[in-house]
Amino acid sequence: MQYLPIFAQLQQRPVLLVGAGLVALRKANTLLSAGARLTVVSTEFHADFLHWQQQGKVQLIQAEFAAEQLNGQFLVVAATDKDAVNQAVFQAAEARQMLVNTVDDQPLCSFIFPAIVDRSPLLVAISSGGAAPVLARRIREKLESLLPQYLGPLSQLVGNFRSQVKQKLDGFAARRQFWEKVFNSAVVRDVQAGRLEAAQHQLEQLLHSEQPEQGEVWLVGAGPGDPELLTLKALQCMQQADVVVYDYLVSEPILQLVRRDAELICVGKKAGAHSVSQEDTNNLLVSLALSGKKVCRLKGGDPFIFGRGAEEIEVLLPHKIAFQVVPGITAAAGCAAYAGIALTHRDYAQTVQFVTGHCRKDGTEPDWNSLAKANQTLAIYMGLMKADHIQQQLLQAGRAAQTPVAIIENGTRPEQRVFTGQLAELAELIEQHQVQSPALLIIGEVVALQSQLAWFGDHTSQSAPAALLNQL
Repeated sequence: MQYLPIFAQLQQRPVLLVGAGLVALRKANTLLSAGARLTVVSTEFHADFLHWQQQGKVQLIQAEFAAEQLNGQFLVVAATDKDAVNQAVFQAAEARQMLVNTVDDQPLCSFIFPAIVDRSPLLVAISSGGAAPVLARRIREKLESLLPQYLGPLSQLVGNFRSQVKQKLDGFAARRQFWEKVFNSAVVRDVQAGRLEAAQHQLEQLLHSEQPEQGEVWLVGAGPGDPELLTLKALQCMQQADVVVYDYLVSEPILQLVRRDAELICVGKKAGAHSVSQEDTNNLLVSLALSGKKVCRLKGGDPFIFGRGAEEIEVLLPHKIAFQVVPGITAAAGCAAYAGIALTHRDYAQTVQFVTGHCRKDGTEPDWNSLAKANQTLAIYMGLMKADHIQQQLLQAGRAAQTPVAIIENGTRPEQRVFTGQLAELAELIEQHQVQSPALLIIGEVVALQSQLAWFGDHTSQSAPAALLNQL
């Protein structure tokens, strides 16, 4: 993080602006709107500055810049069209350890002006750290269209109630849950319709009503790893939860999107490592919900596809714990798409089967004859450790040795790797490339198109044929 995003209180604080042209005028408008006590230094002034001086809004100093003009100032902005002057302002401010901004010259800045979406008192600031200001402004334009104007008066209303809420409710968690309830209530609709008195009355009723908080569990699919594949509802649950109980398959970038003050508990299962038993996970969910917590049970992929989601819900039912299920993009769909593999294709595969590589508890084998049929795609989850067994059983059941296969490691993530070959060499490919979990196996004729359809990551050097060519 190149810059720490902070909001500075400038009300009646002295600020120096060096320069008085059109660029400086834009900065002056921003500083005055923040309540700064503005002094402007320049040899010439735009007419608006002279008008502001007559209104008593600014103090003008008609002179060349001098370092002593910084004395007593809170921060300084250099906005002249002369590089030497801007450089002098920066150096003088740095010597005094003052915050300084030089317009359109990022190396000469110790603070920068973000693009702003103003719904006062609610403000949204967007910055690229000076790297791409036009991009930051375009993002601001998008947010302007998304954030309704009533957010301003809504923020003002709830801000006026903060002290009352603090007196009434003990602890941050209780207060946060109260505000979550407010923002899901008729208070928002009343403010949106301009009924501010009704909104205030509704807020008072909510504050003084005695309703015990009920715990809830949200079973949320986090997708295969790319945070941009999260659903909107998944993100909302992650932001509202008191506790997030997650698996190893949930990627770090996705965990970064969890609300900052939420408790994170890892209950992942990983081959060869200590892990939390399913029974302990079930008991944890019940305990947290019964204590009044909003629990986000975050799972890689989709919770109802090899995710034991139904098992976890079953333990909630006897306790009458409320729950929701938020689907996620399952690994077969996400990883295959990012690897350039169409799971179905009219010319190659008319069906697709999702299979787990883990054997059942009773040791019963799957129907290999059914899985070995041609012109279908097998997407095999958790199949690395059993790859040799899977390969041999499919071959014995009649699947052709030259059937195309793909191994997708860390699918949809920046470190994604894809290796392709034939069924007869599946286990050998995994060993040769030291493939690690999480990985998905795809077996079927559709894999033959992978080299043509690949689009994500460095796909040009990760196929088995290319690797072999490089060794020749």
